[in-house]
Amino acid sequence: MFDKLQAVEERYERLNELLSDPAVVSDSTKLRDYSKEQSAIAETVEVYREYKNAQNQYKEAKEMLEDKLDADMREMVKEEIGELEDQLEELEARLKILLVPKDPNDDKNVIIEIRGAAGGDEAALFAGDLYRMYSRYAENQNWKIDVIEAHSTGLGGYKEIIFMINGNGAYSKLKYENGAHRVQRVPETESGGRIHTSTATVAVLPEAEEVEVDIHEKDIRVDTFASSGPGGQSVNTTMSAVRLTHIPTGVVVSCQDEKSQIKNKEKAMKVLRARVYDMFQQEAQAEYDANRKSAVGTGDRSERIRTYNFPQNRVTDHRIGLTIQKLDQILEGKLDEVIDALVIEDQSKKLESVEE
Repeated sequence: MFDKLQAVEERYERLNELLSDPAVVSDSTKLRDYSKEQSAIAETVEVYREYKNAQNQYKEAKEMLEDKLDADMREMVKEEIGELEDQLEELEARLKILLVPKDPNDDKNVIIEIRGAAGGDEAALFAGDLYRMYSRYAENQNWKIDVIEAHSTGLGGYKEIIFMINGNGAYSKLKYENGAHRVQRVPETESGGRIHTSTATVAVLPEAEEVEVDIHEKDIRVDTFASSGPGGQSVNTTMSAVRLTHIPTGVVVSCQDEKSQIKNKEKAMKVLRARVYDMFQQEAQAEYDANRKSAVGTGDRSERIRTYNFPQNRVTDHRIGLTIQKLDQILEGKLDEVIDALVIEDQSKKLESVEE
């Protein structure tokens, strides 16, 4: 661990030099990147230096005990050693946490895509429940929600809904929602009272900045078409809806939520950029997982992560074995208990890798 800390401190000093270099100062991209990197490790370096200082004091105090001291002085030195041992233990614990790899996307806004999967109309209704759950959670966090694309079923459900959540740290909280969500309940259309099982998939993508993913206009095919509502009824006679196709990756995004073609294109570009960025991330994650299993399965979206059981008012997160008898509260957006447990589990797994 201390070899890693020494390397971090050396990198910090090197960044100090780079940030004073006129060539870097005149390059806004390098200046931003180096400043961001330095800021990210500043606390680690500060605590490490505090640890080294306390360690030196501890060594000096131990050496003093070898000298001829009167009883009172010896007792004072022993007391100081005890305090320093507690301080070193506390600082070491802090350093372990600070060394846990940070997700560079944690502070970003998110784009969430929810799709009804197995279960027909009931799956679409469940997709609607999940959308409302995340919306209420976002409202509780004082985050802003912006719908990008929605294909409703007319029954309060969605075949697909894509929306953005703007808020500091949104990705750090919601990234664990990636995967297949399962619901067990009696549908309103079920006269026999039988419990049905349906699923919906959730994809959580960090919003990507232009500097993070290089998308050229020449690589995008833009198609426009008239917006339409449920059943194909025309709701907009102008060609305001936009479909973007990223030719190198085959990623396709459409948006018809706004009446303005320009606004629809802007929204579609945000989703396109996020999906392409996510595709590259998924490839990197797959390579990483080949060597080390992901902590709580935030990458594989085919993985069934959670079951919502209505008859028993129960929610179970299968990744960490968490069961809570508060389904009604969770669907109202009170997700903190589940999300906090996932964050702690993820941190614990990563902490183990630091200690190896």
